[in-house]
Amino acid sequence: MTAAVLVVEDDVPIRRMLERTFEAEGYGVTAAADGGAALAAVERAVPDVLVVDIGLPGIDGLSVCRRLRQKGVTQPILLLTARDAVAERVAGLDAGADDYLVKPFATEELVARVRALLRRGQEPPETLAFADLRLDVQERTAWRGEKAIQLSRREADVLELLLRNPRHVVARDVVLDRVWGDISSAGTNVVDRYVSYLRRKLGEPQLIHTVRGVGFRLDR
Repeated sequence: MTAAVLVVEDDVPIRRMLERTFEAEGYGVTAAADGGAALAAVERAVPDVLVVDIGLPGIDGLSVCRRLRQKGVTQPILLLTARDAVAERVAGLDAGADDYLVKPFATEELVARVRALLRRGQEPPETLAFADLRLDVQERTAWRGEKAIQLSRREADVLELLLRNPRHVVARDVVLDRVWGDISSAGTNVVDRYVSYLRRKLGEPQLIHTVRGVGFRLDR
């Protein structure tokens, strides 16, 4: 089945280039020149993915994202922005966008990102489990038996790493590298602190065991 793409771009040459690019990839393409037209197009038919320029006349791209999310539209949104500014990227993600791309961009990268967003939307939720402990990887929510446990992002990332390596020792440096990404900026004590948070939230009997001088193991 052909995926439907809604392109929202007020710059005519760029809009036409985007239409041709997606059509050449076999997608069904609808285009809109401003935010109001984009919202009306979604009312008529919800696309599989939206590619939206931030700098639209009238209703801008961020407002389009917010309004669609408020209406319950869950399809992935890729924002196009002319500025590679952290604040603008954060604002886009906070508004409900799934990804962003800075102009000028290579069409190959644009198409690859759209493919990735479409695959993500088709993937079933992943749940990791060990004993009576479960983790919804996408929602970052854990359960111990029937009890739901809310986790911070870092807590969920540490728990996911342990659940992907049950009964194996995961070294502190490995946790730092995978979860924090920069060993030098955190220090190994931060791992022990977050493991302590997890143990407190997960309750008894304890499943996260300390291997002195090395790291941690998820085990009964």
